[in-house]
Amino acid sequence: MCQQNDQTDLVAVCDVSQAAADSFAQQFAVDRTYTVLEEMLDKERIDIAITCTGAVYQPAVAIQIAESGRVKTLLCEKPLSQTAADAEALIAACRNNGVLVAEGWKFRHHPQHLKAKQIIEAGGIGDVMHILSTFYARFEDRRPTTSRFIKSVGGGAVRWMGCYNLHHALWIFGEEPERVYAVKMPGVEVDDAASVLLTFSGGRTALISAGHNSWDSEIAEILGTSGLLRTDKAFGVDPQVMGDLEHHTVDGVARYQFKPADSFGLQLQHLLECLESDQPHRVTQEQSIAHMKVIDAVFESFESDKPVALGSAHD
Repeated sequence: MCQQNDQTDLVAVCDVSQAAADSFAQQFAVDRTYTVLEEMLDKERIDIAITCTGAVYQPAVAIQIAESGRVKTLLCEKPLSQTAADAEALIAACRNNGVLVAEGWKFRHHPQHLKAKQIIEAGGIGDVMHILSTFYARFEDRRPTTSRFIKSVGGGAVRWMGCYNLHHALWIFGEEPERVYAVKMPGVEVDDAASVLLTFSGGRTALISAGHNSWDSEIAEILGTSGLLRTDKAFGVDPQVMGDLEHHTVDGVARYQFKPADSFGLQLQHLLECLESDQPHRVTQEQSIAHMKVIDAVFESFESDKPVALGSAHD
């Protein structure tokens, strides 16, 4: 995404593995590689640091960058952390050091989702009452041979797939759920799939299902009192594929199609616009913390087989 934006240059890469750093640098034509983060922070002039270490390691890396005083903007890959406590610590370190931090939810920047939110805010489907969504990607081999299926590095259906659905539901409703009830289909080390029921104020609900053991699916339906929005290309938003959105009302169905778009590039462009104009970032820090509270509740519900109550609403 950096190479496709004429406002940015990818100047350096850091990885604990020199071979991995070299491979990345060769693929993306990066001049300088490092295996020690302190050395890169000391030698390079960095405007934006992008952390892609995975949720287990990301808080420590992001906090180190924030506290270095060398970087003023952080883009952290989703999910921000493994737990809400770690997310709060990461965000606190950034706030205390004057660092803008944004969580990398690429779908939030795609035109089809921005259009859906615009329709909702204009009253186009009435009051939002229910959300139904799926996100499945089939994997024949689900043994713990890659990080996606390894427990110690944050693998599993919820953290790799269902996190999209959960963040989407919180964003659309604009508040935290009151209760979370989750069931999983166990895999070798991690959850192969999960279904989660979120209940919001007034009895409104979001029902999501995600995982690695069923046919590919990424459908989202947002049901309101006077209409609904639907897409069957909700979260991956392949840059080679047209985006789609259906708007159903008593007047019929309005269909919107969006040209193929690079969500990662749009994500970076929005961050640059925030830096240039001092506008707030679309993905707020409060949303990132609320999302991790829901993730915590999902895993607590897995263990107890009971609904888990959560806190108050947020904007």
